[in-house]
Amino acid sequence: MGPHGRNVLGKMQTFDFIIIGSGSAGSVIANRLSEDGKNTVLVLEFGGSDRGPFIQMPSALAYPMSMNQYNWGFETEPEPHLDGRRLATPRGKVVGGSSSINGMVYVRGHARDFDAWEDLGAKGWGFRHVLPYFKRLENSHGGEEGWRGTQGPMHVKRGRRLNPLYQAFVEAGREAGYPVTPDYNGAQQEGFGPMEMTVHNGLRWSAATAYLKPALRRGNVKLVTGAYTYRIILEGKRAVGVEYDVGGEVLTARARREVIVAASSINSPKILQLSGIGAPETLKAAGIPVAHALSGVGENLHDHLEIYFQLESKKPITLYSQLNLFSKGIIGLEWLLFKTGLGTTNHFEACGFTRSNAGIEYPDIEYHFLPAAMRYDGKLAFGGHGFQVHVGPMRSKSRGFVRVQNNDPKKPPKILFNYMSHPDDWEEFRACVRLTREIFEQPSMQVYAGREIQPGINVQSDADIDSFIRQHCESAYHPCGTCKMGSPKDVNAVVDPECRVIGIEGLRVADSSIMPQVTNGNINAPTLMIGEKASDHILGRDPLAPSNQQPWINPAWETSQR
Repeated sequence: MGPHGRNVLGKMQTFDFIIIGSGSAGSVIANRLSEDGKNTVLVLEFGGSDRGPFIQMPSALAYPMSMNQYNWGFETEPEPHLDGRRLATPRGKVVGGSSSINGMVYVRGHARDFDAWEDLGAKGWGFRHVLPYFKRLENSHGGEEGWRGTQGPMHVKRGRRLNPLYQAFVEAGREAGYPVTPDYNGAQQEGFGPMEMTVHNGLRWSAATAYLKPALRRGNVKLVTGAYTYRIILEGKRAVGVEYDVGGEVLTARARREVIVAASSINSPKILQLSGIGAPETLKAAGIPVAHALSGVGENLHDHLEIYFQLESKKPITLYSQLNLFSKGIIGLEWLLFKTGLGTTNHFEACGFTRSNAGIEYPDIEYHFLPAAMRYDGKLAFGGHGFQVHVGPMRSKSRGFVRVQNNDPKKPPKILFNYMSHPDDWEEFRACVRLTREIFEQPSMQVYAGREIQPGINVQSDADIDSFIRQHCESAYHPCGTCKMGSPKDVNAVVDPECRVIGIEGLRVADSSIMPQVTNGNINAPTLMIGEKASDHILGRDPLAPSNQQPWINPAWETSQR
């Protein structure tokens, strides 16, 4: 097989299923569709191998995201409510997709998120329906018994929490009057506790490692890397194949049964639009003939925004002392030789999920705690010992879009999240800043908490906080919603509750783009779940039996913020 698998496929080949994208959902689907050995599956991935140490070593997570080799490198249009800033929108361009470049944080989402999906028209995707799929995908180490899966391919574990700051943060949450939860992925999300990560045997446990590589050993799955998808081939209202480019050569593959688009919330709508499926005005403006009018394609784009709340540390116990070249070398060497030590963690080992106000039924704020003051790209916030918490509201009402600009498949689409365009987002974000300050003022944190680096203690009024948010908020990299799942009667829905593109046969979308509304937390876990559940729909199997387990909801939620 040549560098891009050219000579395997030749000019044209036929498979039962073609999956576009080898990311979190695509890898799961490739595995499940090929499991019984009866189906042939082609997986098309533009990126290359995920073998490098920057991907495989958990603590190196800042590197792959900032490397063109592994990242599509998208950015937004100037965001009108954020002083015209263009925000980075990284997506994985590598085997394993974004699960190979993400922060490895594992959060299912709150039970009510999925009940909300059902209310929005995604029938059969309530919490009772999706819980069995979460259990099917998980191999949980130390999670809450009865609530977690222990036989699945995706290993999920907690860090060792050796740094005293992790425990101090959880304890401060308790001192501020919030619950402590032993497993936010179990019965009770609300509260403070240890954070979980997709790491196993000291390695990043991506969807490629957990699902795709075992599937490739079966012989009925073919992965082609360096494959840039141009469009889905339609015959009338049926998808019959995919046109793609490998190293400048345009190739075609045909699908006997179905084409499954799992190319991300940015690329999935783009591929549909390039194929003539989308809002007629978007397609016409891009010079693309309309094959099938579907107004919701590329709309409903949304995300999580966060700020990094940073403090100086009074004690020299943070990761700062490990960030010099010599220490990094020692950590890297220990990881290379033994897969042990600080190289085996993403450093997000404590967290919190809280509600911003009384009258909110379930958490809408997430905290990731990190015992260092640094940016996501690994650059230091300041030269000294510090720590930070990433915090932001979870249910933004702002919506944007992804739209192709012309009919050139290689041109990135126009991405506008329209961040902070809804007034409620400002109110929730201000609450985040004030509630976070209060947590850091608790006795457990005061032992360590020095000067507030950012926002800075002078940032107090609504106007000051708003200005800080405009200039400093960053994406948490959870874009979703652009091929919304809903009732076929919903004019804005793109796929039905079985992930079928409404009005087109033989075509599904199954990835984070189908989420009607973003979940409360990081979106890799629910995207894996979407891959699991979609696989059963594609194979025509009865869904797993619904669960009757009831999540914990704060009994005083109507009258109390905590």
